[in-house]
Amino acid sequence: MVYLNFFFFCFLILFAVIGAMRGWAKEMLVTFSAVLAMFIITVLETYVHVVSTSFALPGSEAQFWMRFVILILLAFFGYQTPNLPKLSGSGRWARERLQDTLLGLFLGVFNGYLVVGTVWYWLAQAHYVPISYIVAPDATSQAGQAAIRMLTWMAPAWLVTPYLYFAVGLAFIFVIVVFL
Repeated sequence: MVYLNFFFFCFLILFAVIGAMRGWAKEMLVTFSAVLAMFIITVLETYVHVVSTSFALPGSEAQFWMRFVILILLAFFGYQTPNLPKLSGSGRWARERLQDTLLGLFLGVFNGYLVVGTVWYWLAQAHYVPISYIVAPDATSQAGQAAIRMLTWMAPAWLVTPYLYFAVGLAFIFVIVVFL
């Protein structure tokens, strides 16, 4: 048996490598995609009556899968970014490439935290029912207790309504100032 903590950190390493290869500008778009996905889910669950009465029943399998599909689709399209010629100049110095790689690495880790941690958090809210081969952490073991503590640090636990709106606003400001 492998603990969820191990898989979480393996995914963080994988996302870090991807981020280092892609660079900071493309990774920022993935970060904004994940924040936008959480914003869309919050708006749908709060203000759209059909969703809140059918798909968004707290802790249900339907809620998990709706959230999962929205997050994964937006993360997928965030990773399918076009070439950004404005930010990827052809005559970059080695120092600029190193900075781009390191910042991409850190943003990749953050994107892994956002995407994988959010899915794990939602899976825990659904009591691990939607994916039957993933078992809830054992609260009597040290690793299980560490996994349960880690869930309190995942993005959906702290990126709630007022902060989420500010995050979306900051993302739009960043896109307008840097990318346009």
